[in-house]
Amino acid sequence: MFKWRTIADHFKQMNGYIAFGFILFFAGMVVGGTNPAFREFLSGQLEGLSSLKNIVEESDNPTLTMLIVIFLNNAIKSIFVMYLGALFGILPLLFLVVNGMIVGFLLGAYGEQYGGAYVAELVVKGLLPHGIIEIPAIVVACAYGMRFGILAFKGLGSVMFARTKAAGIGRELESFVIRTVPVMVILTVSLLLAAVIESTITAWLVLL
Repeated sequence: MFKWRTIADHFKQMNGYIAFGFILFFAGMVVGGTNPAFREFLSGQLEGLSSLKNIVEESDNPTLTMLIVIFLNNAIKSIFVMYLGALFGILPLLFLVVNGMIVGFLLGAYGEQYGGAYVAELVVKGLLPHGIIEIPAIVVACAYGMRFGILAFKGLGSVMFARTKAAGIGRELESFVIRTVPVMVILTVSLLLAAVIESTITAWLVLL
């Protein structure tokens, strides 16, 4: 299960889903940053995140609290979207698009207020250090969720319309679920590393 070559081969099989996940995320960024119709919705999403910020600010050890909050928030959501993708892949699709929209909305708002140079600096200092690990990890989790949804849809279709194929699809689904276990471990470690970077290096760079 945890053989690196097997895991790498399975990642290659998932390339199409991963690429589609990145497309969805960046499309969400464009929509969130350019379409004012979603401003109220995205502002509401950001208000929900502000409660996590309050927890960090009120803590006796903000750096450690930030690390824990960021890690748990991202890890729990990533695991949820990976396995709840079994509901025909709807949740991972929405998760990627909405998160992309939030990032695009924030960058667009800062651009309007402070200009493009400020946004470029914000991306380099405040997004890339941890985002280069965090964003791909979240996209991969969603890619597996989407694949899970496709397999669940195929399984339901075989049960309803092609029972002779049900056993084969069942084995494929079982094999896929087993393959998600090492992926989940890798993503959890990656998100922990990203949380460490965001709560230390990113926080320090933003203050410079």
